[in-house]
Amino acid sequence: QITGRWYSIGLASNSNWFKEKKHLMKMCTTDISATELVATPARPQGDRCEKRNSLYTKTDQPGRFSYTSPRWGSEHDIRVVETNYNEYALVATQISKNTGSSTMVLLYSIPERLERFTQFSREQGLTDEEILILPQTDECIPDAA
Repeated sequence: QITGRWYSIGLASNSNWFKEKKHLMKMCTTDISATELVATPARPQGDRCEKRNSLYTKTDQPGRFSYTSPRWGSEHDIRVVETNYNEYALVATQISKNTGSSTMVLLYSIPERLERFTQFSREQGLTDEEILILPQTDECIPDAA
């Protein structure tokens, strides 16, 4: 039910890749399709816009999905924690791979939900240094018209 275009405006994680790359991250869009359960984030990468399809598998639990990264071999347990289906979705992911596990919290939203995102991320044990409000960019953001 959270299909459509979402803006990724907040990201929190205790993973090493996040700590290394968070200074490069910017707001991006994600298109979610209900028919295939495909998320296609569009992220600025240098002077181009990079898109990657991620096929999420529904589990027996509503609002919960699984995903295996073909690139990294990591297992992702994804759950929609909170949503009103048209203004925001707070999504938590537990990522497991052979080198360890990490937590990621993502806010697809409008800016007014940032406070809830920060609060929930802290409840997951993430510190303020592990929470990032993604800076806005005109790259990879389609015109509203």
